[in-house]
Amino acid sequence: MQWLKNRKESPFSGEVECELDTIGKDSWVNHGYCASPLTIPRAVSTVYNPQTIYPPGSFDHMCKPAPLNPYPAEVKPPDTSTKKKRGGCCSFFKGLWSTTMTKNTADNRELFIKTTLRELLVYMVFLVDLCLLTYGMTSSNAYYYTTAMTDLFVNTPSPSGVQFQSIGCMDDFWTFAQGPLLDGLYWSKWYNNQSLNNGDQSFIYYENLLLGVPRIRQVKVLNNSCTVAKDFRNEISGCYDVYYDKKEDDSNFGLVNGTAWQYHTDKEMNGSSYWGLLATYNGGGYYQDLSKSKDQSTAALNELMNNLWLDRGTRAVFIDFSTYNANINLFCVITLLVEFPATGGAIPSYQIRTVKLIRYISTWDYFIMGCESVFCLFVLYYIVEESLELRIHGFSYFSSIWNTLDVVVILLALIAIIFNVFRTIKVDKLLEKLLEQPDIYADFGFLAFWQTQYNNMNAVNLFFAWIKIFKYISFNKTMTQLSSTLARCAKDIMGFAVMFFIVFFAYAQLGYLLFGTQVQSFSTFVKCIFTQFRIILGDFNFDAIDQANRILGPIYFVTYVFFVFFVLLNMFLAIINDTYSEVKKELSSQKDDLQITDIIKKSYVNTFLKLKLKKEKISDVQKALESGSKELEFKDFRNTLKELGHDDHEITKGFSKFDQDGNHILDQEEQEIMRKELEKKRDDLSAEMNHLGNNIGNGMDEKSAVTLDEPEKPSFTLVEQADFQRLVRKVLQLENTVAAIITKIDTVMKNLMLQKSDMPNTEAMGNNETPVEENVLVHLERETKAKIAPWKSSPTPGTGWPIPNRHM
Repeated sequence: MQWLKNRKESPFSGEVECELDTIGKDSWVNHGYCASPLTIPRAVSTVYNPQTIYPPGSFDHMCKPAPLNPYPAEVKPPDTSTKKKRGGCCSFFKGLWSTTMTKNTADNRELFIKTTLRELLVYMVFLVDLCLLTYGMTSSNAYYYTTAMTDLFVNTPSPSGVQFQSIGCMDDFWTFAQGPLLDGLYWSKWYNNQSLNNGDQSFIYYENLLLGVPRIRQVKVLNNSCTVAKDFRNEISGCYDVYYDKKEDDSNFGLVNGTAWQYHTDKEMNGSSYWGLLATYNGGGYYQDLSKSKDQSTAALNELMNNLWLDRGTRAVFIDFSTYNANINLFCVITLLVEFPATGGAIPSYQIRTVKLIRYISTWDYFIMGCESVFCLFVLYYIVEESLELRIHGFSYFSSIWNTLDVVVILLALIAIIFNVFRTIKVDKLLEKLLEQPDIYADFGFLAFWQTQYNNMNAVNLFFAWIKIFKYISFNKTMTQLSSTLARCAKDIMGFAVMFFIVFFAYAQLGYLLFGTQVQSFSTFVKCIFTQFRIILGDFNFDAIDQANRILGPIYFVTYVFFVFFVLLNMFLAIINDTYSEVKKELSSQKDDLQITDIIKKSYVNTFLKLKLKKEKISDVQKALESGSKELEFKDFRNTLKELGHDDHEITKGFSKFDQDGNHILDQEEQEIMRKELEKKRDDLSAEMNHLGNNIGNGMDEKSAVTLDEPEKPSFTLVEQADFQRLVRKVLQLENTVAAIITKIDTVMKNLMLQKSDMPNTEAMGNNETPVEENVLVHLERETKAKIAPWKSSPTPGTGWPIPNRHM
């Protein structure tokens, strides 16, 4: 016995010690095993390490006892006392933040599915809360509000037919400003010319309050900011370049005695830059605030026009104002921009932002505030979860695209929370200042811009949140087809993309150089790129290309459609299609792993068995009642149930429930109450078992539809009684023959072992000599084959039993 060599008696206590105790204090000894350490093979897994040795920092490493240590003696045993102290904390963390990355689920498919389903359930609650927040900040009324303001200030023409979108020069701008703009800003009468009686306030469309006063601002460039060719210097005295920050004019001009003629920086105006069609303009410039009345505003505009406020150096004019609709609690911040390029003429554009800046007014708003609180708790929850996963897996955590997506969602959520607080504080201060000074310009442009970006960020975050669902449904083969296809063909697509974009950008350069001066969709290189994507989708204007260049235009179009649409695009689709076919074929040939339906079926079966056990316990109690007399003592009741396998706690608890007087005796009335309640519980359990059994029977296939009380048995086809008896006799004869052969083999092997000790070594024998053992074994093999040969046959169809070749 080898294990006896590894044990010795302690000279002090007489206890058995392990041999490794004498090695040193730094050695690790498993006191439950005293033989030589076993070699544990490492299994290779592409997801997690399937061994029971967990990475440092994981929950299992902190909270579970250490397994058998197959490593050198430097690894010390864990401190069980420390684990015991923090076991409650670890259990709490494990239950609250247990994920597939914090638990070792590589070798336990059922645990993996259950953990994933738990993650999915928690995440679905988070996703519903995020949807409520996102849609709670928007309103369908915002579209109609924007449409109303657009029709009034953009599409309404002047008596001469000039509307904002048709502005083509400075004269058209003044016509619009003195006509449709002032008419739209100041509403003082009803449609029957009766006064609105709103004092100095203006209610646009009778419902929308004009906040503060409108502002008109312009930016200019310096004279001689560009270089005139030598041949034209005598004829051209001034040169005004396109707009750049460094070429902006900041000198006073004109009347010099007002804000319209004096330059103000963006800091002085609390302004911000604006991205126009031609350039990005600074937040400073020359501005004129209009008044609360239409007459004063008309006089201010006439003064600007008469004193040539707009000149050759003007590059952009902004008209900014804000309105508020209390009916729907929405702000509308409007910016009308007219750009005057260096080529002459005018290019109008506008931006209308309808936003909700005052958040909490109605009951729905306060419900959204509660959802925001829940959202903050979820963000905190996921921060802790991702921190734990990052602590366990280190930088390998970022090797998964889903983990990176988790970090992106959390970061966007944190930015949303911070901006939400900032926006609320900023709006309160701005409204407070506006109420104190109603005649000033209400600058809601900054808040409207960032509120729009905030809404855009929430939209992107919600998109990523929906995409993240694929992370939790990837345990199903069907759900992994998309990700598997894209992952497998990624290299092919990357190689194809290089070839595709070489051809694509070559055609984009060609189109820009051929048609850029005449066709708007080819006027810039960026527009050329989007135009070519539109051609792929069938949206193009061939007539414009043909008119721009009657020879190269058709050649460009035909060759582009042939090479890009017919050749390259179909190659791209072929790569994806072939890869998808391969992935689908492999998935169909793979063995089905444990699925959600299997987990549900198993839970049904477990529930059914528990209900059956409860029913059996009720039957035992009924037997105990029947065995008693008119008065049933606790001792008899206890003895009867103890014989049926019940413990004292259950017996005492059940008896005391019906022993109303506490005398440890059940009289007839108390026994009758117990019988009625037991019958009621028994009927309820029977009904529930029948309902659950029907569900199990409907959900299981033929293979899994077996009796719950007995294990699954193979099916056999019935045979004739005479054939069965004959086959039984043959089987018994075969067993006797095999037993006799085995006895002979044992006898021969014992003799060989005795003779071998007296014989010389077989290695010293000649090459032509055959060992005795080999001759004997060959003889036994031939004898065995001869006796078993009659039994070699094919199974009888439908029975699974063999038919002998001959009768014995």
